[in-house]
Amino acid sequence: MPTSSRDRDEQGRARNARPRDGLGRPLPYGLPGVERQPEGVPRTPEEALTEAQRLLDLGRPFHAHEVLEDAWKAAPEAERELWRGLAQLAVGMTHAARGNQAGAAALLSRGARNISPYLDDPPHGVDVAGLVAWAASGASVPRLTGDS
Repeated sequence: MPTSSRDRDEQGRARNARPRDGLGRPLPYGLPGVERQPEGVPRTPEEALTEAQRLLDLGRPFHAHEVLEDAWKAAPEAERELWRGLAQLAVGMTHAARGNQAGAAALLSRGARNISPYLDDPPHGVDVAGLVAWAASGASVPRLTGDS
């Protein structure tokens, strides 16, 4: 049976251990990279939003997406699409920062569509209306919550 040279975690799942730049792009082995967000960190929704916003403010949307993806995986069923949409918005920002405008537009649109059902009763202070409008406008860094 052939052996795999792919990077794997302790459970045997494929993981790419190559260093990454600030936008999550793989760099050659041996080069210094930006530390990735640890996976599976249990956070309250408020902690996830605060950390994701901090990363967005630092210009690290790829890393914010990783935080939001953890929240998506841990969210109760009723909130899953909210967190999924927030993660997609961060990925859209990542594509935009990488110069992939078509990918950015697709992910921003998909993310806005996934958070739209929460417009009438947004959980955790998420500024759903503001984010949907932001995604349509193509503006820079959004505010996840109504807080300043």
